[in-house]
Amino acid sequence: MKKQIHQKAYYALSSLFFFLLIPFISPSHSYASDRNIDLTELTLKELMDIEITTVSRKPEKLYDAASAIYVITKEEIRRSSATSIPELLRMVPGVHVAQINSSKWAVSARGFSDLYAKYLLVLLDGRNLYSPLFGGTNWDEIDTRLEDIERIEVIRGPGATMWGADAVNGVVNIITKSANNTQGGELTLGGGNYEEGFGSVRYGGSLGKNAAYRAYVKYFNRDSYKDPPGQNSSDRWQVGRAGFRMDWEITNDNSLTLQGDVYSGDLNENLTTATFLPPYSSTFNNTLQTSGGNILSRWNRKFSETSDMKLQLYFYQATRDDELFREDLGRFDADFQHRFAFGRQQDIVWGLRYNFDDHNLRDSSSLFFDPERRRLNLFSGFIQDEIKIIENELHLIIGTKVEHNHYTDFEIQPSGRLFWKPHEDHTLWASISRAVKTPNRINRDTRVNIAIFPLGPVLTNFVGLSNRGFDSEELIAYEFGYRSSLTDQLFIDIATFYTEYHDLLDFEAGNPFFEFNPPPRLVIPFEQENEMHGHTYGIEMMLNWQVVNRCKLIFGYTWLKVNLSSHLSRGTVDSVERRSPENQFQIRSYIDLPWNMELDSALYYVDHIGAWDIPSYVRFDTRLGWQVKKNLDISFVFQNLFDNHHPEYDNRQQIANTEVERSGYVKMTWKF
Repeated sequence: MKKQIHQKAYYALSSLFFFLLIPFISPSHSYASDRNIDLTELTLKELMDIEITTVSRKPEKLYDAASAIYVITKEEIRRSSATSIPELLRMVPGVHVAQINSSKWAVSARGFSDLYAKYLLVLLDGRNLYSPLFGGTNWDEIDTRLEDIERIEVIRGPGATMWGADAVNGVVNIITKSANNTQGGELTLGGGNYEEGFGSVRYGGSLGKNAAYRAYVKYFNRDSYKDPPGQNSSDRWQVGRAGFRMDWEITNDNSLTLQGDVYSGDLNENLTTATFLPPYSSTFNNTLQTSGGNILSRWNRKFSETSDMKLQLYFYQATRDDELFREDLGRFDADFQHRFAFGRQQDIVWGLRYNFDDHNLRDSSSLFFDPERRRLNLFSGFIQDEIKIIENELHLIIGTKVEHNHYTDFEIQPSGRLFWKPHEDHTLWASISRAVKTPNRINRDTRVNIAIFPLGPVLTNFVGLSNRGFDSEELIAYEFGYRSSLTDQLFIDIATFYTEYHDLLDFEAGNPFFEFNPPPRLVIPFEQENEMHGHTYGIEMMLNWQVVNRCKLIFGYTWLKVNLSSHLSRGTVDSVERRSPENQFQIRSYIDLPWNMELDSALYYVDHIGAWDIPSYVRFDTRLGWQVKKNLDISFVFQNLFDNHHPEYDNRQQIANTEVERSGYVKMTWKF
């Protein structure tokens, strides 16, 4: 063990030494290149002027946002080693990304990491991607061509006033490029030892003078990871996807977007379930078949420089089917918002939303739903007022969201934010917010056989029970942040927070009872209750350093403390408290080399996870990109270079644990 710790320390220190040498080994002057100007050539002030929309549901500069937000730009996506959206989120301070097996991730912000993490809202071009089953995100379903993503805006902390009850600890908003910006053809092909084969083709064109379109097809086939002893875990997966987007500028003040996607895939994994026959558990290779599609339309209307509206409608259908259960979901969502100025000092945004879910579940021998089908209606409205106390210097933002849901009726989620810019290079902000996580079907409608074993002559059955009285989980968050352009080459962003949680999920052991339906057994129930409470606090830092003209370094650090308590089960409290790392650190570098080449590297340190005895690890990824011709790029990517394989998470549930392997792949991009 000591040898492994020393080895990891050596890797970390040697990598840090490499990064510190970058300013001396990278070129300090420009080389002729046909590549378009990229973000490493922009000043940091220009980067901070990037417009975002997630914080206030209206365009504003990143530098002026009164929230802890990080933007993954299209250039960071292009120059990353990631092939999936969860992998891209490793870049964000305050976000914990841990791969569980080949196709599953635990992604969370500010604690409560879990396979079924339910406190993080994910949006893709305005579509809410939460699951009504557990209230979180199926990350294996969230995909598109990474080359078509404009940016990913990530809020750490509550966003419920704008986005509703799912936006508890954060919001991930994935925004794809307009069809106007994806004209012509683009083909990507690649493969390696884990990324066995992947490819996509996209073509865009115009429809008259004011309309544009694009269509794409993509496919990937990913190999299995290793289990802890180093054997093949049989968790390979493959997914095919196709889609389109059309953008039409009807007039100077009216625009219409129409887009849609379909997908189908097979995900393999080893499952263990409880059974009523010896040896009272069964481990088998399970194939999850997943498929679905969506279509979305969005109308934008501009009335003036200070007034506009948006109406968005979408329909979504998805199916997940395996040996454990079958899930069919049909969703219709209508969202309207309007922005207008009230006098010279106030900017108001308000909106209404209706969401309908037709959710149907099928029982299995170990998982039961009562009822199997629910039709869920959600009505909500919000309003937010930005008051300019001192123009461009001191702003107060107040607002609230009111929702009516199927389980708990009305929920109110207010927030207040203060933005102060005492100098053009310094910004301070503070906020207080309330958010709730409403119950889901796991909380209200589910019974699961946890374990079955003989106890003398009696068959004993441990059962997890939902609770028809389970209420919303609540938080109140206090946040403070500071941003500064320390120099023209150095930018710092710091966010601190203290969050109080009430009525969180815990399990209470109930009174045992007998069930006589075959086979007769003693049932020991564990029922869900709103009995856990506590607080979290921490700090998130990001330092962006333009070392020289063609070299940029980004440093990130996260420190998190979770303190919870309950009068029920201390075991559950210990598990939830210690599911997320206390410390995370990253260094990323972007270097433009001679001969149209790029060298991009990322070093990640993740602290140990006490709940599952996952040791700390250092992950090092690197990419060498070469623009062979104006329309042809080749990338050589290596991931997790420090370990043959290492664990990042242990869900301790039915899915067998696997470990992330050292891997590499080659990618070619041809534009035509």
